[in-house]
Amino acid sequence: MRKFQLAGASFALLSIALGAFASHFLKSYFDVLELDTFETGIRYMMYHGLSMLILAKFEISKNVWIFRLFFWGTVLFSFSLFLLSLEKFFSIDSAFFGLVTPLGGTLLILAWTILIWRILKK
Repeated sequence: MRKFQLAGASFALLSIALGAFASHFLKSYFDVLELDTFETGIRYMMYHGLSMLILAKFEISKNVWIFRLFFWGTVLFSFSLFLLSLEKFFSIDSAFFGLVTPLGGTLLILAWTILIWRILKK
């Protein structure tokens, strides 16, 4: 569970740093849609970072798959949104990231579904 706590805390820290970066630097370069997309990635990273920290303390969540799905779902979802937002700064084919974002979201939905199933099973 320690590595998942570390991942959760790292997601929370990174979301704060990226939020500051977006509000102080990117705000002047992004249009409203790009900023909103970037901030969505930040929010989901914070939500799932905190969720990983909290769930690591409960017996119900001792299923390693819940944490793996949270971790990879957050990485795929949030980082693909970051890259989609930054595509005008880099030569990035955004079509690929448009496919990755829903995959990350699906992994997050699956993690929450497994967690709910485990709660109901108890």
